[in-house]
Amino acid sequence: MNRLIKLPGLIDAHVHLREPGATHKEDFYTGTCAALAGGVVAVVDMPNNSLPTTSIRALRQKQKLASKKCVCNYGFYFGASNKNWNLNKKASKETFGLKIYMDHTTGPLLIEDSKILTNHFQSWPKEKPILVHAEDTTLAKAIGLALVYKKWLHVCHVSQARELELIKKAKQVGGKITCEVTPHHLFLTSRDEKSFGVFAKMRPPLRSKKDQEALWNGINNELIDYIATDHAPHTVKEKKSKNPPCGVPGLETLLPLMLTAVSQKKLSLKKLIQLTSINPAKLLNIKLKNSWIEVDLNKTWTIKNRDLKTKCRWSSFNNWKVKGKVIRVFIRGEKVFEDGKILVKKGFGRLL
Repeated sequence: MNRLIKLPGLIDAHVHLREPGATHKEDFYTGTCAALAGGVVAVVDMPNNSLPTTSIRALRQKQKLASKKCVCNYGFYFGASNKNWNLNKKASKETFGLKIYMDHTTGPLLIEDSKILTNHFQSWPKEKPILVHAEDTTLAKAIGLALVYKKWLHVCHVSQARELELIKKAKQVGGKITCEVTPHHLFLTSRDEKSFGVFAKMRPPLRSKKDQEALWNGINNELIDYIATDHAPHTVKEKKSKNPPCGVPGLETLLPLMLTAVSQKKLSLKKLIQLTSINPAKLLNIKLKNSWIEVDLNKTWTIKNRDLKTKCRWSSFNNWKVKGKVIRVFIRGEKVFEDGKILVKKGFGRLL
């Protein structure tokens, strides 16, 4: 029996849509089509393209490209480089935050020099977040800088119990610290790497069962602020190469995975709505008018690579049986997706 319910549209505040510079992996159209298929009505795109978003000119180019292709709402982060902190004040007016890469990942934006990091923490306006890719000791460093300069720090894709402890302690001493967790860290562990191979290679890497349990506890104890996919597509050929890149797609599988967790009593539906819609909207000051999704909570189905709308056409969760399916998506009152079909033209999405 169908159980169709109306939910707020999801906001995915951490995606890599690969345009410009790597549109063979994904582009603004295919990526936002994938978003709609997953019940996501708004995305915020990261700056570490092969042509990085580290100048106002690059930001404007990205905005122009997105305006012609996106079918859901969209926004951007600005990327910190080794010499662009003088642009932070201006860039903050057109973006949702500053992304600093303090650990190795895809793209050219790694910053390790303490003086340059200090310049960015000093110059970024305190009303918007500094988002960090920071693991282990670099996370401690990022928290220290945020506390010293009284800035809002957002920790991307938390994956370890000890990182959550650092975040918890920073909050207890009055730091403005928020954090997110990804579905792949919630549903997979390092044990899965043997069977998944390169299709489970990501940064941060998959962790232990103990770490995974800590993430679920963080969700239910309100230590984790929201769920974001870190949607990071690469082609199958690239993943099977001698030097496979890190990253996995996730826009289409976030909601069915989490709805399955709801059916298994791992979290409540109310908590899921809070983590995927209410909290990211509140924290990033995103206002979505007249946008919602309709979901069949009882629909049991199997995730298949061939059905995906992401350009890379694969998922780490291929052949997973899930419960809960997106049937229709509405943005600004208009039906944009129904039964697997995109119903609007390129450029329907709006800059947030």
